[in-house]
Amino acid sequence: MKVLWLCNIMLPAYARAHNLAFSPREGWLTGCLERIVNNSDAKDKIELGICFPAEGEIAFSSEVIDNVKYYGFTEDLEHPEKYDESIEKRFRIILDDFKPDLVHIFGTEFPHTLAIIRTFGKTERILLGIQGLCSCIADEYMANIPESVQKKVTFRDWLKGDSIVLQQEKYRIRGEREKEAIRLCGNIAGRTKFDKDETGKINPCAKYFELNETMRPMFYDGKWDETKVIPHSVFLSQGDYPLKGFHFVLQAMPEILKKYPDAQLFVAGNNIIGKGGSKYPYFLRASAYSKYIRALIAKNKLKKNVTMIGMLSESEMKDRFLKSSVFVCPSIVENSPNSVGEAMLLGVPVVAARCGGIPSILQDNKDGLLFEKANPQKLAEAIIQIWDEPVISEVFGENARKHARITHDPDRNFNRLMEIYEQIYVTSGCAK
Repeated sequence: MKVLWLCNIMLPAYARAHNLAFSPREGWLTGCLERIVNNSDAKDKIELGICFPAEGEIAFSSEVIDNVKYYGFTEDLEHPEKYDESIEKRFRIILDDFKPDLVHIFGTEFPHTLAIIRTFGKTERILLGIQGLCSCIADEYMANIPESVQKKVTFRDWLKGDSIVLQQEKYRIRGEREKEAIRLCGNIAGRTKFDKDETGKINPCAKYFELNETMRPMFYDGKWDETKVIPHSVFLSQGDYPLKGFHFVLQAMPEILKKYPDAQLFVAGNNIIGKGGSKYPYFLRASAYSKYIRALIAKNKLKKNVTMIGMLSESEMKDRFLKSSVFVCPSIVENSPNSVGEAMLLGVPVVAARCGGIPSILQDNKDGLLFEKANPQKLAEAIIQIWDEPVISEVFGENARKHARITHDPDRNFNRLMEIYEQIYVTSGCAK
């Protein structure tokens, strides 16, 4: 069967063949690709094509590497709220050349998803994999930040046309296209009750397949050890926009510091409150949200308790997990964040908001602790409980590790994907 993947990024296999930089943030696609390329049974069953956003000549090229055909296409990833119909012309060329039996789309967040669905047209032969859901993000985007902050527009926000209100509106636009894409799909691949329920509301006629993700290989090795961590250290994997809930952690910190005065918060990702290696002064690049974060740090006297550690490589992320005494996911909405999965694989104690799909991947009071979303008091209580009860926390970590090794088992997930392809292939009439 001929399967065409539509990806959000250039895969490492293509990038390495051309000595190009690539994103370290994915592992699921590479794991599946390697199995298809190296597994004799899979090679006999699957002829794979991959299309991905690119720049320059690559965006109009096609090339075979290790029996996989790669196609580039051009897209303005900086402005995913804009729909460029010319992308449909490129997909028509790709589809006419590869002639796929099935199209597997990874994610609903970008215009290319709707574009290839419209171009391919065979709904029963499309498998749409759910990552996040833009429509749900739009509804929750403000994450309880004060109305004055929501309406604030800094110089940077004005210059980039990217205020918090506009950010939310862009997600609403993306969400409407996402809904159209879901309505036009015959098959949905998801992994949580949340994404099943939400996509079911939009398209109750689509066939829903459960398909878990595989994490980056590095996170399957190593184990958290309470004796080797920075005492009373909280790790947050990112916090550069309201949805991720950085402000909830800052609001929780005063309560945490009453019990544990040495508590430290380490935040990865874009440094929105300091220099962060930028050549531009802070006042020129400060967003309304970053100013709000700085104000919370000042108000709660947290300057010495908050460290922005910047963008991390895969190995640096793993090292930070293992150094932390607790990992926190305070988001207002998530489906199944990879950061939670990676922390669980390593056995790191996890505190996460009870929102979206998180309860489907982390069992409360067994794998870690869930707290009422957008509630800093409950967040503080959960972190304090982790530190008050180190023996129980270690049990949580070990339970999470065992659970995650089932959820994110690479062989199990790959075999499930092959089963899904086979079922769609047969039921859609391709096998005749």
